[in-house]
Amino acid sequence: MEILQSAAALQAQTEIWRQNKLRIGLVPTMGALHEGHLQLVRAAAQDNDVVVVSVFVNPTQFNNAEDFRLYPRVPDADAALLGPAGCTALFMPSVEQMYPQPTVLRFDFGPLERVMEGEHRPGHFHGVATVVSKLFHLSRPHRAYFGQKDLQQVAVIRQLVADLSFDLELVAYPTIREADGLAMSSRNRRLSPEARAVAPRLYQALALGASLVEKQQESPEAVQQAVEQFLAAEPGITLEYFALADGRTLQPVTGQWSPGSLVALCLAAHVGGVRLIDNVLVTLP
Repeated sequence: MEILQSAAALQAQTEIWRQNKLRIGLVPTMGALHEGHLQLVRAAAQDNDVVVVSVFVNPTQFNNAEDFRLYPRVPDADAALLGPAGCTALFMPSVEQMYPQPTVLRFDFGPLERVMEGEHRPGHFHGVATVVSKLFHLSRPHRAYFGQKDLQQVAVIRQLVADLSFDLELVAYPTIREADGLAMSSRNRRLSPEARAVAPRLYQALALGASLVEKQQESPEAVQQAVEQFLAAEPGITLEYFALADGRTLQPVTGQWSPGSLVALCLAAHVGGVRLIDNVLVTLP
C-alpha cells in the first residue's frame, strides 16, 4: 500500500491507473477507522482493480470548532488496518493540500438540506460537498463507497453526482453495528464507559419506532411521541432531533402512511457530551 500526501501525487497515480484501464474505487473517510469503514474498503477491493482510501478530517463540514478539535485522529492505526483490507493507496493530505485557498463557491441542496442534519448543522453539507467534489476530481473513481449511517449525506452526494454529472457509480452499504446495536462510529471512541453503556438506547429507540411504523396502527405523530418519550426516560441522553422522513426525499412524513413507501427513522442525540447519529429504514407493505 502506497501513502500519498499531496493532491498532485494522487492525480498522477490515478492518471496512470486510468491509462492502464484499471477500475478505481474510492472510499472517503475522516479516519479513526472501524469495521464499517473496512467493509467499504473490502467491497471496493472486490469490485475494482485498485482502491483509494482518503483519511482527512475536513474542517469545512464542522460548524463546531470544539467538535473539530476533538475528532479522533489515529493515522498510524488507520494505515495498519487499510493494507490488509485491500487498500492500494492511502491519501492523507494536509488542510493546505485540500484547501490551498479559501473556497468561495457555495453549495445549496435545497429542501434536502433544510431538514435534520442540514437544519441542525448549518453549512455542514456545503463542506461535505466541497471536499467530496475535490476527492472525486483528484482520484477520478469509477465507484465511490459510503455508509448508510450517514443517510442524509448519501442523499446529498447522490444529488451532487447527478447535478454535476460525475462519471461514477455511488455505492451505499448498510450500517454496521456493535453486538448491542450501537451504530459503529469514529465518535464512539470519545464515549466514557458510562456513556457507552447508555448509547445503545439510541438504536433501541429506533427499533421501537420501526416496529410501530411496520404495524401502521399508530400515526406518524404518535410514533414520534413514543420514540421521544422513550429517550426522555434516559437521563444520559439529550435528544437533538428524531425525524420520520421519506426514505428517498428525506422530507417529513405526516398524516397517513403510504403503502409501498420507504420510511427513514433518523435521530441525533448527545450522549455524555458526544453527538451521535443513527437511522433505520422501513419499507411499508
